Amino acid sequence: MNDPVYEGTEPAAAADAALKENRSWERATLEKLAFASLHEQRLARRWRTFVRLAWLLFFAALVWLVLNQGVANQNVSTPHTAVIEIKGEIASDAEASAELILASARTAFEDAGAQAVVLLINSPGGSPVQAGIINDEIKRLKTLHRKPVYAVVEESAASAAYYIAVSADKIFVDKASIVGSIGVLMDGFGFTGLMDKLGVERRLMTAGENKGFLDPFSPQTDTQRAFAQAMLNQIHQQFIQVVKEGRGERLKETSDTFSGLFWSGQQAVEMGLADQLGSLDYVAREVVKAEEIIDYTRRDNVAERLAKRFGVAVGAGAMHAFRSAATLR
Repeated sequence: MNDPVYEGTEPAAAADAALKENRSWERATLEKLAFASLHEQRLARRWRTFVRLAWLLFFAALVWLVLNQGVANQNVSTPHTAVIEIKGEIASDAEASAELILASARTAFEDAGAQAVVLLINSPGGSPVQAGIINDEIKRLKTLHRKPVYAVVEESAASAAYYIAVSADKIFVDKASIVGSIGVLMDGFGFTGLMDKLGVERRLMTAGENKGFLDPFSPQTDTQRAFAQAMLNQIHQQFIQVVKEGRGERLKETSDTFSGLFWSGQQAVEMGLADQLGSLDYVAREVVKAEEIIDYTRRDNVAERLAKRFGVAVGAGAMHAFRSAATLR
């Protein structure tokens, strides 16, 4: 008697094996995805930890730099000539700002070993406000500490830079230095004629008839021009008065002295705008009698510049958040 035969047994076994294989593949795939997700989470945690440590180190370094600023200079006690560099544009956001220059000056004047303070100038000028602040404080420190101040001009001491130079007891120049430019300017552009040719209409709305008188896309009236000129004349007279007080009887005033012209160092000596020819080494050796020169110039280091930028960014973000919260809806 033959055994019974069950049709379809082999195909069913094959299907079952295929199903098991699919399940195995799915399990393996899920495991890989899970492990990949865990790996990404670990990397993200490590990166966050690294960023936090980097910021912590940054602020620690910044605090250390601030606390140790000028420590080397404060420990100097041997007789020397203190030097403060005034280079580039004189502006509130530049290295030749009143903040940095006067911080350097105070450290130099307070050092017992500094026999005199030399302002080493190489600047085309800049802000009359910054120059006025520096001039006033240098004169105060000079009287307070009873130390002489000398200005040494390298390539140029023009406009606001000369405004600072006259705070010194004597001004030394090179024969080819550029000195003077005792004047004030306000510059800009006017595009009204070009706008008419192009058919462009300026739509400026103001509250106050003179609020937009410096707008380059709007015409300037005679009254507005006279107002601006009167303001410039006043600032010019302030400049002239500072020069006359600083130079005194040494100044040989002519009709061109305060016209905004500038002269060579040799001409400046002849006109009484400077005292004599001489370099930094000459002043330290022959005038101060202290050949050792120590630089007290304070400059923004990388950490301070980054901190300022970070502070500006944080401030801008806070202001943006404030404005967003205050928006009427």
